[in-house]
Amino acid sequence: MNAIANALVALVAALHLYFLVLEMFLWTKPLGLKTFRNSIEKATASAVLAANQGLYNGFLAAGLAWGLVQGVPAFAFRIKTFFLLCVIVAGIYGAVTVSRRILYVQAAPAAVALILLWLP
Repeated sequence: MNAIANALVALVAALHLYFLVLEMFLWTKPLGLKTFRNSIEKATASAVLAANQGLYNGFLAAGLAWGLVQGVPAFAFRIKTFFLLCVIVAGIYGAVTVSRRILYVQAAPAAVALILLWLP
């Protein structure tokens, strides 16, 4: 079960790296506009905010990666738990304030990873 949990943690980390790229570098490009359903005017006006948000997603990805490579199992468990909880809280907040899609794309994979991480 640990290998499956770690695979899901890695998936959540990869998703957040993807969000970083979308928000920091592709926000005003066709893929970013389509993904976030923005007009070029709205995207241009909010590009600095999106880049900041992307940076935070990068921190979440880095924290999850740190948990995956940490050599002390008990400490790695705590790191992964903390960062998965951060992702879940951010996903719930995003679902309430921005779009329900965020609950499924961000919070749900992290919640499944957290549950599997905590299973014996």
